[in-house]
Amino acid sequence: MNRQKLLIIDRDGTLISEPNDFQVDSFAKLQFIPEVITWLGRIARELDYTLIMATNQDGLGTSSFPEETFWGPHNFILKTFENEGICFSDVLIDSSFEHEGKDTRKPGIGMFSKYLNGQFDLQNSYVIGDRLTDLQLATNLGAKSIFFSANCDDRAALSTNNWKEIYQFLKGERKASVVRKTNETDISVAVNLDNEGESQISTGLGFFDHMLQQIARHAGIQLTILCNGDLQVDEHHTVEDVAITLGEAINVALGNKRGIARYGFSLPMDESYAQVLIDLGGRPFFIWKCKFKRERIGDLPTELLSHFFSSLSYSLGANIHIKAKGTNEHHKAEAIFKAFAKSLKQAIAVDGENLPTTKGII
Repeated sequence: MNRQKLLIIDRDGTLISEPNDFQVDSFAKLQFIPEVITWLGRIARELDYTLIMATNQDGLGTSSFPEETFWGPHNFILKTFENEGICFSDVLIDSSFEHEGKDTRKPGIGMFSKYLNGQFDLQNSYVIGDRLTDLQLATNLGAKSIFFSANCDDRAALSTNNWKEIYQFLKGERKASVVRKTNETDISVAVNLDNEGESQISTGLGFFDHMLQQIARHAGIQLTILCNGDLQVDEHHTVEDVAITLGEAINVALGNKRGIARYGFSLPMDESYAQVLIDLGGRPFFIWKCKFKRERIGDLPTELLSHFFSSLSYSLGANIHIKAKGTNEHHKAEAIFKAFAKSLKQAIAVDGENLPTTKGII
C-alpha cells in the first residue's frame, strides 16, 4: 500500500507575511509571501504530497468591519489558493481544538492525531515553517523539516525563504540505479539526469568506454557504468547488455516524463557529421543510416555500434533515427555518440509542467 506523504505548512510567516502583532485580523495586514502561489502551485500539481495548513494563530477573519466578517482574511487566503489549484485537504488551527489534556499547540502533536494511525508516510513527509517550534514539530511527528528562514539550521533538511528552492528541493533530482546480472554479464548503471558530476565508466572495452563518456559529458548527466562481461567470448553481450541497462536506468530516472521537451540534434566533427533524432514518447523504433569501412575501431567491432543504439532504443522506449557520414571512422563514431548525447540532453530538459502529449500518457 502506498501511504500518503504530508506537506504540513505553517500559515503565518511561511504562506503569508506575519504582522508585528502576530494577528492577521484585517485585509490591511494580509500579504502573501513572494512567489508562494507560483511554486506551491507547481508542488500541488506535480508532486505527490497531501497539503495541510497548520497554525497556532487565530486570525480567522475576526474583524471590526462587517463587510469582512463572512470572508475574513483566512477564508480569503484559502479561496485564493484554491482558485490557483492549491487545495489544502485539511486546515488545522490550534484554537479550534478542544484540548482534553492533549497538547494541541505546536510543537505538540495533538492537532495531528488523525495522521498518527500508520496510514501516512510521516518519515517522508515535511513540516514547513518559520519557527523553531516547527522544526521540533517535525521531530515529534517523525517527519522532516524545511526551515523557512534566511538563517540556516542543521536540524532542517533545507533552510531557505525562497519557495522556488523549496519546489526544487522537494522535486529532487531525476536519478536511478539499475543492476542487470546474467550468465554473460554483470552490470550496474547509475544515472543522474540533473547533475553533471564525475562519471565512472568501465566496460572492459576502451573505445566503448570513450564513447559512453561522450554521452555523459555532452548530455550533461552523471553516469556510472560498471560491466564485467564475457569478453573472452566476444564483445556482443557486453555492448548489448550495457545498452539495455542504460536505457532502463534513464527511463526510470525520467519518471512520469512530465514537463520534458521529449524531442531532440546534428553536429559536425572535422570531416564527419552525425544527425540523431530522438523521441522519448515510449514507442521504440530505430533507423540506422551509416556505413563503416573498418571492422573495428580500437577494440570495438563497428557492427556493434548500430546494435548498441538499437538495444538502447527498445529499453529506453525511444524512437531513435541516426544518420552519419565521414571518412575517418573514429570521428564518425564519436560524432554519432556526441550527437546522441546532445539530442538526449535536449529531450530530457524540463521546459514546462505538462505531459508532452495529447494522449495523456507516454
